[in-house]
Amino acid sequence: MVKDAEGVAAAAAAASPGGLGEFREQDRFLPTANIARIMKRNLPRNAKISKEAKEIVQECVSEFICFITSEASDKCQHDKRKTINGIDLIWSLDSLGFENYVDSLKLYLAKYREKVKVEPDNQQPKKKKKLSHDNEDDDEEDDEEEDNAI
Repeated sequence: MVKDAEGVAAAAAAASPGGLGEFREQDRFLPTANIARIMKRNLPRNAKISKEAKEIVQECVSEFICFITSEASDKCQHDKRKTINGIDLIWSLDSLGFENYVDSLKLYLAKYREKVKVEPDNQQPKKKKKLSHDNEDDDEEDDEEEDNAI
């Protein structure tokens, strides 16, 4: 079921915690610093980006994420599942007309799963039992694995 961007935003707002039906702006959008950093990667060093341009891209990418996530969520509900996984998002992109990205994203997802050793049935990597808490580097690696889970 394809929804327009306003419908997705309205549905997300209605489902917000507290039942007020509203999100604070910082809860709806990705941080502008992150958006600006991504935008600057593709520009010459001396190029500048206006605040307005950053805000427009911020809103667009946030709505895009809501749009594809909503489509993936509908698929999961239809399949009687609660967890959206990478394949669901790729399916969503394909069904919404972004088929040009599907093959490269499937390849990326396969490489990602191989790297973190996630089983195809959506299990998370098992954590190693620690015998001592002296080595904090291991804690940071575990945190990174959790952050990178799809």
